[in-house]
Formats: sequence, structure tokens, C-alpha cells
Amino acid sequence: MVRKVFVAIGIASMALTATACNTVKGVGQDVESVGDAADRAI
Repeated sequence: MVRKVFVAIGIASMALTATACNTVKGVGQDVESVGDAADRAI
């Protein structure tokens, strides 16, 4: 279960990084959204 969560977080972070991070603010928002998703998954 924990491994699946980490894999999902990794895939989500790579997808977010590949699609939208052009500024430092954008990176912060992406990291925050991945953290929120991890909180919901756990």
C-alpha cells in the first residue's frame, strides 16, 4: 500500500514538473498539490 502511494506521488510529480513549472511560484504550487494529494491518499 505504501509503495503504491509513493509510486503515485512520483508519477504525479514528474507529470506536474513536465507540464507546468516555469517559475519558482509554479514549482511551489505543484509541490503543494502533490503534498495535498498524498495527504488525501493516506
